[in-house]
Amino acid sequence: MRVLPRDRLSYGIQLPVQSQSTLYAESWEAGAGPADLVAVARAADRLGFAYVATCDHVGVPRRLAAAMGTVWYDPVATLAYLAAATERVRLLSHVAVVVLRHPLLTAKQYATLDRLSGGRLILGVGAGHVAEEFAALGVDFDRRGTLLDETVDALKAGLGPEEFWEFHGERLDVSGLGQAPRPAQLPRPPLWVGGSSPAALRRAAVRGDGWLPQGDPRDRLPELIARLRALRERAGIAEPAEIGAIAEPCYVGAPRWRVGRRTLAGPGERIAESLRAYRAMGVDQVQVRFRSRDRGELTDQMAAFAAEVAPHLTD
Repeated sequence: MRVLPRDRLSYGIQLPVQSQSTLYAESWEAGAGPADLVAVARAADRLGFAYVATCDHVGVPRRLAAAMGTVWYDPVATLAYLAAATERVRLLSHVAVVVLRHPLLTAKQYATLDRLSGGRLILGVGAGHVAEEFAALGVDFDRRGTLLDETVDALKAGLGPEEFWEFHGERLDVSGLGQAPRPAQLPRPPLWVGGSSPAALRRAAVRGDGWLPQGDPRDRLPELIARLRALRERAGIAEPAEIGAIAEPCYVGAPRWRVGRRTLAGPGERIAESLRAYRAMGVDQVQVRFRSRDRGELTDQMAAFAAEVAPHLTD
């Protein structure tokens, strides 16, 4: 189920504001809101970004709040809000912790989102890592991998072309219930699996249409991609998976402020050369992040990337 172009490295963006972990949020995001989200999403839509992405946490415990923050917008509500403000860009949940909700409910929400957006949904899913969320919602944290496998299978069935559910699993048994509207995409919206553990890689290979690594160093990616392809071939799946990567933070041009040692900064051709190395590994899309001091600088950086970097990402 190919979603992105084959002839070039595509690029998407995790939206600011909607997720404010101290690991990556810029200081200006704390005072930002819906208008800023819309402005960035519209810039991505206009500038050729493949997707805009949102995260998912239901609740953050006190022990993690200092690092993770507590600002995590709901992905379905946020992507639906942005669907009405954009026309072309795809809408990615990166990633939805789908085992926290019954698949019947999840399928209803995301099918509606796909229909309302004209078929722009990419459903990214992951196992989750916050035990307190699972406990509060009555879901077994220790069995989350097994539960996710079954949930993915259920969602692939529930988001398909059939109006009535017929799914029988070990934990889930849903049959005879009809849901409409159906997704706009046929046979169903693409489903990408997030995570880089052996279990997540296996899940992406045998159950997913794509893989979303979680910030693995570049030097690990070739080995992981080779393993995913081998697992997929062993499972008899001919369609190649969409392979993703999260790139280093970028700053197009010469920054006049301290952007950090790990930031890939400089002329567009230099940044493109660095990103093309991902393509050589077999990556189809990179998620880019820009250092910025306000919304205006962020959208300026996005425009500079589209004008000075993107033209050099073709094969």
